[in-house]
Amino acid sequence: MFALAGLLVVIVSVVSGYLASHGNMLALWQPFEVLIICGAALGAFMVANPFVVQKKVLTMLPQVFSGSRHNKAFYLQLLGLMYCLFQKSRQQGFLSIEEDIESPMTSELFGRFPDVIRDHEVVNFLTDNYRIFTLTGLPAYEIEAIMDNEIEQIQEELVAPSHALTRVAEALPGFGIVAAVLGIVITMGSIGGPLEEIGAHVAAALVGTFLGIFFGYGFVGPAASHLESLGAHELKAYLCIKACLNSIVSGYAPPVAVETGRKLLPPEMRPSFIELSDGLKQYR
Repeated sequence: MFALAGLLVVIVSVVSGYLASHGNMLALWQPFEVLIICGAALGAFMVANPFVVQKKVLTMLPQVFSGSRHNKAFYLQLLGLMYCLFQKSRQQGFLSIEEDIESPMTSELFGRFPDVIRDHEVVNFLTDNYRIFTLTGLPAYEIEAIMDNEIEQIQEELVAPSHALTRVAEALPGFGIVAAVLGIVITMGSIGGPLEEIGAHVAAALVGTFLGIFFGYGFVGPAASHLESLGAHELKAYLCIKACLNSIVSGYAPPVAVETGRKLLPPEMRPSFIELSDGLKQYR
């Protein structure tokens, strides 16, 4: 919501200032300039980034306006899932959770937490690392080292979409210049014609420069920064799982393990101790 409000502020500020200076809005209507700038930017984005990064960008962009899917409700379910998993393995043994870990998407236990199960990457991280502990019995420090290496790779993957979009934002002013140069080429071909026609071509060329800068710094750049913060929020989910798994491997009770993970969550998304305690009561 705040992102949408910010974009409206950008548009209204620029347009109202232009109109207050007696500008003509029709002069800014240059669809072919937009086609050159946006088409070239899209093509460069596709060439520069592998398909997996392109897909990640398209997946994360709606969250710029709707908010991160990793909100307080998600984290409450994540902590509840880990509590149930740890409690079941402690009371009934590791064999009792084997089917849950091997097939989380069809597991009745995981099915009680719909927000979490929709995030396949988080679910895979949890099940893969808990499976390592149940199968190998490695000590806590070795499990932690394994998770640290995986989290380092995940962090690189999470910042890739923002970096990709940042490069597009940096390139857009350049593509605006490309559109402007092409406009000047057309203008030079009109030399000797009516002054009104030459003026219209020059204006279109200048609008191309304006649009490239406007799109880059007014829309794409801020969206890239927002994607970076979304990636940082998502990383907190993995750090929370790591802390909980490390605690349970070290021999702590499930309530203590999930409390350890709760403390690593972002303050604005972190359930309070009371909220977590009340949420866990329904699983006891």
